Amino acid sequence: MNLAILVPALPLLGFLITGLAYKRLNHNQAGIIASIAVGLSFLVSVALFFMLRNSGQNSATVTLFNWIALGNMNIPFAFLIDHLSLTMMLIITGVGTLIHIYSIGYMHGDDRVNSFFAQMNLFTFSMLLLVMGANYLVLFIGWEGVGLCSYLLIGFWFKNPAYNYAARKAFVMNRIGDVGFILGIILLFYTFKSVSFSEIFTQAGAMQVGAPAITLITLLLLVGAVGKSAQIPLYTWLPDAMAGPTPVSALIHAATMVTAGIYMIARSSILYNLAPITLNIIIVIGMATATFAAIIGLKQNDIKKVLAYSTVSQLGYMFLALGLGAYSTGVFHVTTHAFFKALLFLGAGSVIHAMGGEQDIRKMGGLRKKMPITYITFLAATLAISGIPPFSGFFSKDMILSKALEHNILLYILALGTALITCFYMFRLLYLVFFGEQRMSGAHPHESPKVMTVPLMILSVLSVFGGFLNIPSLFGGNLSFSNYLDSAVVSKSSEEISHSTEIGMIFLSVILLVVIIYWAYQTYVRKAQIPSGDEVKQTPLQRIITNKFHIDEIYQTAFEKPFGLLSNFLFKKVESIILGPSVDEVGTITSKLGDLTRKLQRGNISFYLFAMVAGILLFVVFILTI
Repeated sequence: MNLAILVPALPLLGFLITGLAYKRLNHNQAGIIASIAVGLSFLVSVALFFMLRNSGQNSATVTLFNWIALGNMNIPFAFLIDHLSLTMMLIITGVGTLIHIYSIGYMHGDDRVNSFFAQMNLFTFSMLLLVMGANYLVLFIGWEGVGLCSYLLIGFWFKNPAYNYAARKAFVMNRIGDVGFILGIILLFYTFKSVSFSEIFTQAGAMQVGAPAITLITLLLLVGAVGKSAQIPLYTWLPDAMAGPTPVSALIHAATMVTAGIYMIARSSILYNLAPITLNIIIVIGMATATFAAIIGLKQNDIKKVLAYSTVSQLGYMFLALGLGAYSTGVFHVTTHAFFKALLFLGAGSVIHAMGGEQDIRKMGGLRKKMPITYITFLAATLAISGIPPFSGFFSKDMILSKALEHNILLYILALGTALITCFYMFRLLYLVFFGEQRMSGAHPHESPKVMTVPLMILSVLSVFGGFLNIPSLFGGNLSFSNYLDSAVVSKSSEEISHSTEIGMIFLSVILLVVIIYWAYQTYVRKAQIPSGDEVKQTPLQRIITNKFHIDEIYQTAFEKPFGLLSNFLFKKVESIILGPSVDEVGTITSKLGDLTRKLQRGNISFYLFAMVAGILLFVVFILTI
């Protein structure tokens, strides 16, 4: 298991090589080195998977060194290799390798491509540190690392002020969540005198359900997860994160960062099972986020923005599963989502590459014949995210719908309705981009090079067959993926619905999905309707959805502007008038005192004689007066 150190070390080495020698490497060399580093990390992860399976153990701890030793506190820098961390390691390095290879073609010709690959390697390293840590502090280092890397990569094209704003927005909103996460870790240490997963979970097993300390801890950790995984109310940074290069979007949305919150809650499943209040809050947040983001996705016309809101919505589904205590189901959706979302973003990148940077789907059309590989792979991912059987998204989403139905019928209706909305806006996107007539004059779209299309083909295979990792008993399977995670996450048991009910549920959803797909086809292919621009009058509801419910404007009015005004006031009235002059005056006084005392050490004999005589006279006067 000592091989585990190589998993994060290889991307770190790739970062150092491409970062320090970036002036000596050409564009292809930097991309190849970065891709090999993550690819080797993937191979080591595969080796660890088989080593752990053959060992007959469920987990192994690899201690690198004693990190913090203070009094009774002893925190090692250690990795926990178990079924959950291995699952995440395989996703991060496997999907990450394909994204790195794709980037060689996509970023070719960019002036700062070597810096790009260095930052991508650092991003991968940070995420691996996050999922491999054996305690909350190592996890937190990776947590902050992905936050920093996302800031760097979202603002990669920093000469554009709007991109800088998007990077800063992501950084600030994540820091808001991080405050809760840090407080949660402090309270964990105060309660359990440890930050180690194994020690905390062992002690927590003896605590009562609903204990106030556990509830408060889980709520604070949840604040961090809400920020990192873009849930209501801290989701607005994720759609703006599209400012970065498309492979960055694929990496953030599919294999890293946004899955961190899901992973952290699943890792802490023992604590969350003891906090039913927190679980109910997670259900509300997850379901509201899934529906809210899906509705906004209906009116988006930027190809990447549509996918961004679909990510927020799918993350809501994952939170819903976590809130229902179905942690392995949530991680399963993380897995299938990594396949089809990476494919969707890379496919979108292929389209943008072919259209010379154009991202408005209203100006596209007719790309099906010009880009057959991109079209077929994009279609596979669209079917997967829509939940069409037997594509991967069907299995994971169906499991979440089943868990929702086990909880209550209203939750199931909301989850099903959100799935239908998702299906509509994804096929709206597919039809507008790939069907009909080409609407952009002067464009000469063409298929992308193999370095970009081969990763698309591999991801499309995973998007089609990835769901077979966890075939339920209804279809003759034994839920092998969920069973595999059982030793690492403790899912809450619930009353399972009957097979007849589940068959009826699947039949209903498939029928409705087919109707939705046909409706979208009639609207955007047969009738060739193109979404209207801002100049066309809309109904109030349409206008609200188009403007994303004005959430950004509300945040600007409620927080950004007041804090801006407060900052200006403090600068002009407090810092400029009181603090600044006060500090300057202290410096001036100190300087003058220094000038006075400096004479004592100048070596001026006449001054020394004068001081000696003055001292003697003062001493005599003092003696005579007492």
